[in-house]
Amino acid sequence: MASSETHHILDLPTFDGAPRLLIVVAPYYKDIADNLVAGARAMAKQAGAYVDLIEVPGALEIPTAIAMAARMADYDGFVALGCVIRGETTHYDTVCNDSSRGLTLLGLEGICIGNGILTVENYDQAAVRADPEDQNKGGGAAAAALHLISLSRKWARRTKGIGFKPAESFRIAGEPDGSSNA
Repeated sequence: MASSETHHILDLPTFDGAPRLLIVVAPYYKDIADNLVAGARAMAKQAGAYVDLIEVPGALEIPTAIAMAARMADYDGFVALGCVIRGETTHYDTVCNDSSRGLTLLGLEGICIGNGILTVENYDQAAVRADPEDQNKGGGAAAAALHLISLSRKWARRTKGIGFKPAESFRIAGEPDGSSNA
């Protein structure tokens, strides 16, 4: 059962130049994936972003596809979409943990990723979360990627260090400055 709890949602960032997003989706549960994609596309359109879409076989392949695209293509950010429903074996835990870990590691490298891979107990939970008219987790993942792109662009324009000064400005008084009079 879905929660009726409300959450604070940040306003979408604005951009001088339209960001380029790649949606990477694992359509194992096709109708769920289609709803996730619809939500992500609508959110991207609202922010004025350009969107491309690729499909991969499963959630475990999503981080690999994003890593390849980050190295070889020209995207500002990525939206990871898919659905993993608990089954009878521990495969669920492996897929959930490893796909999430892969995306987190890529994010820590500075790649802007919104994670919309649903990890649920049953189909009904997935349907509610994927529905663009309900929890809209695809739209939320696109919004997350857009917020990270906005931060990345903000910090990329900085001409000064972020809280640090160049090493040469830290000369101790009375010590030689490294220049030679020879």
